[in-house]
Amino acid sequence: MPNTILVHREEPIAVVQLNRPEVLNALNEELMGELLLSLQQLDADDAVRCIVITGNEKAFAAGADIKETFVTATPVTMLAQDLTTKWEGIRKVKKPIIAAVSGYALGGGCELAMTCDIIVASETAQFGQPEVNLGIIPGAGGTQRLARAAGKYVAMELILTGRRFKAEEAKSIGLVAQVYPAASWLDDAKALARTIAEKPPVAVRLATEAIDLAFSSTLEAGLEFERKAFYLLFATEDKQEGVDAFVNKRTPVFKGR
Repeated sequence: MPNTILVHREEPIAVVQLNRPEVLNALNEELMGELLLSLQQLDADDAVRCIVITGNEKAFAAGADIKETFVTATPVTMLAQDLTTKWEGIRKVKKPIIAAVSGYALGGGCELAMTCDIIVASETAQFGQPEVNLGIIPGAGGTQRLARAAGKYVAMELILTGRRFKAEEAKSIGLVAQVYPAASWLDDAKALARTIAEKPPVAVRLATEAIDLAFSSTLEAGLEFERKAFYLLFATEDKQEGVDAFVNKRTPVFKGR
């Protein structure tokens, strides 16, 4: 892969690292295209069961590359680039994705983290949707996903002021699942990924889809999907393995079948 993305395979997990440190991992068309391609390739690889997206200690991603993307942009050029479709492509990756955030996750960086299934953070992390300071609003899902995670009134305050908020506040409003020490944040995120990777892959996928449906559909539709997914899992070898391991007091070995 080109240099804007680095992929570290540590099967059964993979770490995908944003790699534009000179601009705090600012998101541009090239990086987003390479990120989506790398995630799609890992999604198709049976040896990988969980993916971690990260940056570096200083920045997950400090937002869109403003000089490259916004300075001369017009509605027509924005429509032609259609960058937000790449975020939607990331959302459609079937394997669970953990965003491991250290340092800045601002604007598009915060939106990128919110496309993932789980967000964890170093105690040094800073989140924010500061687009209002540029005379625009979040355009890659920020208004919708932050409102779903934190609620209407918290999202209103954060987006209309554009202020930054730290990891502990992000956890308190429901945006972040865990806050880890600065000395071990990435190792802790990878440990979480390995724990998920040990679980039955079909059950993990269906559980992920069911939870996502809770935020995009009615309660009735979500309950119907959950019920059918629950029944479907009784046809898998992993269900039989899990039950047999429980009855016989041994560690299960799940194969994704």
